[in-house]
Amino acid sequence: MRALVERCCGLDVHQDTVVACLLIGEPGKPLRQEVRTWATTTRALEALRDWLQAEKVTHVGMESTGVYWRPIYAVLEGPFVLIVGNARHIKTVPGRKTDVKDAAWIADLVRHGLIAPSYVPPQPLRELRDLLRYRRKLVEGRASERNRLLKLLETANIKLASVMSDVFGVSGLAILKPLVAGETSPERLADLGKGPPCKKRADLVRALEGKVEEHHRFLMRLQFARIEAAEHDREQLDARLSEKLEPYAEPLRRLMRIPGVDWITAATIIAEIGTDMSAFAGAAQLASWTGICPGNHQSGGKQRRGKIRKGNVHLKAALVTGAIAVAKTRGSYLAEKGRRLRARRGEMRAHVAIAHKILIAAYHVLSGNEYQDLGADYLDHLNKKRTVNQMTRRLEALGFNVQITPKAA
Repeated sequence: MRALVERCCGLDVHQDTVVACLLIGEPGKPLRQEVRTWATTTRALEALRDWLQAEKVTHVGMESTGVYWRPIYAVLEGPFVLIVGNARHIKTVPGRKTDVKDAAWIADLVRHGLIAPSYVPPQPLRELRDLLRYRRKLVEGRASERNRLLKLLETANIKLASVMSDVFGVSGLAILKPLVAGETSPERLADLGKGPPCKKRADLVRALEGKVEEHHRFLMRLQFARIEAAEHDREQLDARLSEKLEPYAEPLRRLMRIPGVDWITAATIIAEIGTDMSAFAGAAQLASWTGICPGNHQSGGKQRRGKIRKGNVHLKAALVTGAIAVAKTRGSYLAEKGRRLRARRGEMRAHVAIAHKILIAAYHVLSGNEYQDLGADYLDHLNKKRTVNQMTRRLEALGFNVQITPKAA
């Protein structure tokens, strides 16, 4: 196999150490190999960088091992062509395994150009990624704490969730806070409700006739404190995100024209894939990298059902959230396509399919195009004859004689 890189290095990354295997030699000539082990402190990594520069190394490869590769990448970024490979794609041949052999194997793969580099966004987008991913964790944690509070209310036989659509809305919080503080009268608590729940005051009074003991109030105080702290932190993150998103105002605006894409989903798309679509070979390759495209499983000349592959879980979750939002709307191509897919394939498959279409649209939008909705009637006009035949069969099945006459222009 022909070597492509004359001076390269493979790194086997761990939490406390990194093993570097240096390979230097022109194709077809004797190869010099040198292995050194370095600590992962900043001073040691800077010494590793100086050593590689002194040896005139051009390419450095490593596995994307947890988060341990990120500080190494930050120190080595700039002087070298850094290749971060998927750990599942860099498995060595079976046999005795050591860190030195792993580093030598990675270096050999880099030398022959056999590692597909993972997409690593520039520093501003990496910061945006950290903010958005932590925001998602905060929202998930707040939702978990709310569910615990609802469960605790049920144990005290407080049935607010049975009479209120949102226990943590304006009316719900107006009732819950005095309840936690020690208010015991169901009538006075029911009078605090605002909006639609007030029209069901009798039901609300009965729902509040539980047995809330001091034990319940103690736990609810703790849970309320955690919910409020998560909400406060989320507001701070949103303010920070607004500052970080200012350079991306234009692509953010164009992405938000896609149905189901709000500012959080649009910001997640920008943070995870960037705004330069030249990093991906095309929309199909981006969908495959994200793990949102249909699986391809063919064996023995037969096409079998394939599942979606593992990919960028943060981007995938944001896209599916957007697809769920589309399902609650009407009047767009995506909404109509999702409705038809749900009827044939089920709800979850439909959401994944619409998420795939949102990602394809986002790719073209970030490539410089404006989003133009095809319209809810696009699928009907796509194959007019098929649509007419389907509707005719349905009417005939209901017992009608159907005669189709084209409408005059």
